[in-house]
Amino acid sequence: MDQKKDIRALSKDQLRDFFISQNDKAFRGNQVYEWLWQKGAHTFEDMSNISKETRKMLTENFVINHIEVDDMQQSNDGTVKNAVKLHDGLVVESVLIPTETRTTACVSSQVGCSLNCTFCATARLKKMRNLNPDEIYDQVHAIDQQSRLYQNHKLSNIVFMGMGEPLLNYANVLKAIDMITSEEGLGMSPRRITISTVGLPKMIKKLADDEVKFNLAVSLHSAIDEVRSKMMPINDTSNLAELMDSLQYWYHKTKRIITFEYVVWKSINDKQKDIDALVDYCKKVPSKVNLIEYNAIEEDGFKQANPKVIENYVRVLENNNITVNVRRSRGKDIDAACGQLANKKV
Repeated sequence: MDQKKDIRALSKDQLRDFFISQNDKAFRGNQVYEWLWQKGAHTFEDMSNISKETRKMLTENFVINHIEVDDMQQSNDGTVKNAVKLHDGLVVESVLIPTETRTTACVSSQVGCSLNCTFCATARLKKMRNLNPDEIYDQVHAIDQQSRLYQNHKLSNIVFMGMGEPLLNYANVLKAIDMITSEEGLGMSPRRITISTVGLPKMIKKLADDEVKFNLAVSLHSAIDEVRSKMMPINDTSNLAELMDSLQYWYHKTKRIITFEYVVWKSINDKQKDIDALVDYCKKVPSKVNLIEYNAIEEDGFKQANPKVIENYVRVLENNNITVNVRRSRGKDIDAACGQLANKKV
């Protein structure tokens, strides 16, 4: 027996054509499309303004492979971590991060990851598969609902900083963002969306060529090749010079500054030479730096740097007119902070 097709793989025009082929009105496709995306229907039975006969016909022909929030944990600081069960039983994690002025969704793009960054819990999971566009979209839709429920306002920002490398799931991530920003989806501004990458030069240039409107962040962590390669094996194949070439290309094409995500560890990148190298690197392209508090994972050998080192980073960067923010991690008590997403329950 043929497996039923996920109805959300169809465009609106394809849905309209399907209804015409069933001797029905084309506008039924519009109605169903709205239920699938704007209203986030999990089943055909949810579609209350569609006749029972039509819902039965849809059930006979299609499925809706909607995600399910299998487990939800709330942190003392208001952060919410979701264990998101996919239609095939695999699980990813997503996080709602609230502040006084906004709520941010941190979403996953892959099940697991293949890049083996030594400080990241997700890297301990093998990459199992890419997420489909609707699975990415569903994470955002679910967090938007949680934001409205717990914070009394709609979701304001999205970061692709969950499980996986977004640029290794390029087509699906961009298709998901198209729907997230569409008025037929969530209608969010692309300027409130940030993709974070380990730094894949060819794909960064492709982003620029595709004239995307969202923001770019790069997990840097060191501006010295030897140091970065020890933490991030990708640096052996795409070193800092190649990465910078792609970032300069990005800025030339988009005029959007780059954010460098940078964790400072004790005895790894906490020396003056590390600070000086970062300053020199930042001066090569318009950029800003987020210094991120490290969140330990089990027996990983990494330790937080002395707070005075962070203060020194901030002072030197600011003295060189480089914008710098210190990010205090949230959700640490539920393993929802940066680098901690690893499906411990699965």
